[in-house]
Amino acid sequence: QVQLVESGGGLVQPGGSLRLSCAASGNIFRINDMGWYRQAPGNQRELVAAITKGGSTNYADSVKGRFTISRDNAKNTMDLQMNSLTPEDTAVYYCNADITQSWTLIRNTYWGQGTQVTVSS
Repeated sequence: QVQLVESGGGLVQPGGSLRLSCAASGNIFRINDMGWYRQAPGNQRELVAAITKGGSTNYADSVKGRFTISRDNAKNTMDLQMNSLTPEDTAVYYCNADITQSWTLIRNTYWGQGTQVTVSS
């Protein structure tokens, strides 16, 4: 099986920073695209940032210039550095990864359990 585990959420004041991390483990042959999504109460889950295996990135317009996504292919991890946070960034943040499993070579999309980010004074 494959697991994604997020960490790093919490409460931060407006203008502050947080760093989220996602670690993938299990029967992993290859991790393809990875991304961070978020869902605020009453809203649909939305893409925040994505990164390919080769390191190409894509950001939602609302976070461009403030958030930076990165990954370490050797460690099967992905980070999201979030700066200049505003209350509008408050949401549950989810790690997402397109993973090919070992042995079976079955390719699936996996989600983490989510981590809460609250931006408030």
